[in-house]
Amino acid sequence: MLSLSIAVAALAGALAPSAPLPLDDPAQEPAGAQEGEEAVDVRRFLTSRDSKVTLPLPDEEDAFFFCVFGDRTGGPAEGIEVLRDAVAETNLLAPDLVMTVGDLIQGYNTEAPWMAQMREYQSSMEKLGMPWFPVAGNHDIYYRAEQRGGFVPPEEHEVRYETHFGPLWYAFEHKGCWFIVLYTDEPNPETGERNFNKAESQRMSPEQFAWLKETLEVTKDADHVFVFCHHPRWIGRNYGDDWDKVHEALVAAGNVSAVFGGHIHHMRYDPKDGIEYFALATVGGHIGKPVPSAGALHCFDVVTVRPSGIERATIPVGATMDPREITAQVAIEAPRVFEMQPNWLDQIAMNPDGGVDQDVRVELANPVSARIDCELRFKSADPRWRFTPDHVHAVIEPGTRMIAQVRVQRVGDSLDGGLQLPVLDLGMDYLTDTARFAIPRRDLYVPLDMSSLPALPAPTVEHALVLARGDAHARVASSEIDLGDGSFTLEAWIHADRFKSRQGLVAKTQSSEYALFGNDGRLEFSLHLQGKGYVSADIGERRMETGRWHHVAGVFDDDADEVRVYLDGALLGRAEANGERTPNDLPLLIGADPGGRGEAMSGLDGMIDEVRLTRGALYGAESFEPKRRFTATDATALLLHMDGAIGPFLRGGVTAGARTSEGARVAPVPTGR
Repeated sequence: MLSLSIAVAALAGALAPSAPLPLDDPAQEPAGAQEGEEAVDVRRFLTSRDSKVTLPLPDEEDAFFFCVFGDRTGGPAEGIEVLRDAVAETNLLAPDLVMTVGDLIQGYNTEAPWMAQMREYQSSMEKLGMPWFPVAGNHDIYYRAEQRGGFVPPEEHEVRYETHFGPLWYAFEHKGCWFIVLYTDEPNPETGERNFNKAESQRMSPEQFAWLKETLEVTKDADHVFVFCHHPRWIGRNYGDDWDKVHEALVAAGNVSAVFGGHIHHMRYDPKDGIEYFALATVGGHIGKPVPSAGALHCFDVVTVRPSGIERATIPVGATMDPREITAQVAIEAPRVFEMQPNWLDQIAMNPDGGVDQDVRVELANPVSARIDCELRFKSADPRWRFTPDHVHAVIEPGTRMIAQVRVQRVGDSLDGGLQLPVLDLGMDYLTDTARFAIPRRDLYVPLDMSSLPALPAPTVEHALVLARGDAHARVASSEIDLGDGSFTLEAWIHADRFKSRQGLVAKTQSSEYALFGNDGRLEFSLHLQGKGYVSADIGERRMETGRWHHVAGVFDDDADEVRVYLDGALLGRAEANGERTPNDLPLLIGADPGGRGEAMSGLDGMIDEVRLTRGALYGAESFEPKRRFTATDATALLLHMDGAIGPFLRGGVTAGARTSEGARVAPVPTGR
């Protein structure tokens, strides 16, 4: 093994170019080099590779960071849980210390409830793995307003605060920086009134101001001075102008970098004269403004301190994750929970007038080794539906299952295009002994017995399925298609506004099954055979045209051991295919290609009509005349005429059910079909 001195010497040689690089050839200059840049410090950078890139190393100056918590009060009692979450997340970050900006407890009360709230707050903050420092706010000091007619100590809760939290104003030093805490709820010196809405009650006492000026003198050699108070008096208005003298003193000190306040429960930034003024939002307090992204949220601040300056970032409570909680088990099993599919033991059956009154049962089975906390909510955009109960909550133990039963009712009046299906809003949490992982919520349609819907008469004007956006489509559940094994024919009429590089037309593929594609306008029929993968036939260099109708067809001929593809009745491609089709449970998508969970991908911009699946090889000749409207036979597994829709359900043809997505609708075909 090389000695350290030999290794460093070898490294220095590896990093140095063997010959001077020509300065007039920028392409030959080291990618990371700039004029005046120092050579790499081989004491801090090791490699056995020869590279012309000089990687800049970080500065080694001293740095630290601290967190700042906003107000806790004014919100619901559950706000204490937000504070506890913030404490747990701050421990993950491990700052040097935590500051607050006041309103620690609800307050506005007498001794007994004040003491109980103090203990609640202290017990929550004691979970921090680093020191924390309090700031007094009005909630921490004031008695209840209605109690002011009785006995109210002149100092109100000041003595109690200093007995259990700390001094009303103080300062401390850390790593060459000073932290100054001020008190902004002193009483009116003439009347004794405490009122943050009156400017005359928002003045710093001579005693505190003298202490501040003395402290700024003591801290004049600090790299940074940070000031913390409750009321952001610098914004003026009801606070008056007394802060002006404080600001002048801070500016004169020359090293005050930032002032932090709270009270207003939303973020606000007011830099002035080189001092950054920050008002913080809340950590469990009341949020009165409507826009979280504009600073009205539960959050805490992270302040990074270097001799050269400071940086501040705000982290929403709940956004900090513990990577040690994401074990291999969690990483593998949480996606499986998301992919869970409910097992519907009943389908909704409608009366001829659209009325419903029946029980529907749904089963959920836990496929993982952890508990799953489930919430099932039933809803519909159609107000004629009623659900009793409208939600069910359960915890499913590993390896077990639960059955939820709901009474589904719908007022019967008519069945028309406005029909909306009931939806199961499924929410789940994956539970470990120490954490709860929220699984994204899903809306799942409650299944409808399509045979209970009336058939629609053939329209006098030809209709088609219009796909108005990239993910619009219609889908037929795999369970509704009885294609059997062996030969089959898939065909449709398509009218594309444009063709994408990957273009699903009618597809059920995902390392299995079959599809018609139109990638870049080239028609292709693909079939997945067990043990052999995909076999495909395409139309070669020929391309389909946009803005016109094409008949497309794919044939799997098990007797001839081949797949064939037809465009407008002409055989344009064939490929050898011998074996059994690889099945899957994915839906057949019309106008798109299914992803791994059946989601629509590679959608068609245009129209589709007359989709048919037939058991057997319908077309074997070199050419045929495609029919404008298909007919059904005993061999027809699926036929959609696109004649019309009842709500999201396509009607007309041979199928138990085809459902359209948003952006897909049945409409008359333009002239020229």
